[in-house]
Amino acid sequence: MSDEAAPWLVFEYEGFDIHVLPQLKLKPMPAHAAPQVSDRYVYIGFICRHGAHAGVLGEALPFHADGDDEFKSVDDAVQEARHIGRSIIDGTHPDISVLPLISHHHPG
Repeated sequence: MSDEAAPWLVFEYEGFDIHVLPQLKLKPMPAHAAPQVSDRYVYIGFICRHGAHAGVLGEALPFHADGDDEFKSVDDAVQEARHIGRSIIDGTHPDISVLPLISHHHPG
């Protein structure tokens, strides 16, 4: 799966959009060595209010797979990203909250 051709997947949840991009994980390499792609996947993502302009400062909340996380398939990475996104929106994630998005939201 090429990062350049890969579309962001968007899932609506409780008035927010969860944007997810699965990516092949790069293998750690010694300094000055060319990075090598593994057969495992990770994800990056962000959350914004439904319909918000994610490119505007304060309108999107980024998140990503932890450094040691890796998944066997694109689907596994996407499902985990959706789960993490929902936990952030629900307020059950231990480190990330959507409160900054709510306080920056300007209707209309």
